[in-house]
Amino acid sequence: MRYLLLFFIFFTLSATAQIPGSGMHCGYDFTSYFVLDVHESGKSENIKGLKITIIDSLGNDVVNINNAYSWKNANKPLQFYLNYKIDDNNQKVAEGKATGKERWFFPFAKDNYLISVANTFPAEKFSVKVQDVDGQENGGRYKTVILPLYSYNMYILCSSETQQAAMKFGRKMNRPIDIVLEKE
Repeated sequence: MRYLLLFFIFFTLSATAQIPGSGMHCGYDFTSYFVLDVHESGKSENIKGLKITIIDSLGNDVVNINNAYSWKNANKPLQFYLNYKIDDNNQKVAEGKATGKERWFFPFAKDNYLISVANTFPAEKFSVKVQDVDGQENGGRYKTVILPLYSYNMYILCSSETQQAAMKFGRKMNRPIDIVLEKE
């Protein structure tokens, strides 16, 4: 009788795990993204060659000690990078070079800056610092901007349709943070 009861419990748990949506995982589990749209006032194209980092309340770069904040770049400062295009072989396409079927590596980010963080990232404790560093592509033409981060700024890519339907009222999910830079 005990074995019959154990078999019934095992069968029930196994059947429950097979229901769609209960055990499915996506490629972005445990990660979220911050996406930044950095441009000049009145222009839509992103400004390239910027140094964008996550900073603490004292203005220091946040270091990803032992992957506490992100699953990438352990023990390095949390720094944004530009999304890039890839070809059919998943190889990075050089800037300005056109191939037949290029696409964005992260299709949700398009031509924006982004960074991957853990879902548990405490966004409210940090800010983002956008700098146009001398000696880089823009030559220090833009003023430095510091903006606070919020958890609603994170792209959560592994959510169900019911979760997204519940968010229809209020702020839209998965929109880039709009940052407008001024010239010095």
